[in-house]
Amino acid sequence: FIKFFKLFLGVFFMPTNVEFFSQRLKDLRIKKSLKQTEMATFLHITVTQYQRYEYGKSFPRFIDLIALADFFDVSLDYLVGRER
Repeated sequence: FIKFFKLFLGVFFMPTNVEFFSQRLKDLRIKKSLKQTEMATFLHITVTQYQRYEYGKSFPRFIDLIALADFFDVSLDYLVGRER
């Protein structure tokens, strides 16, 4: 299971998807006029951790990706750049 999960993440978060995810996350947040602190509170994480998402340095847990997609009313594919 661990090997499959690592493979899944490797395919799901290819370098181009990293760029799309971080930029889309930031664009969606700004479109709703939200601050990074508000997003961090929503996800129950630190502001620093949230900033790492927007800077492309880290990725949310899968459950948080789903929460973000639901919150912004977009698909997971759109959020991570698989749908343009």
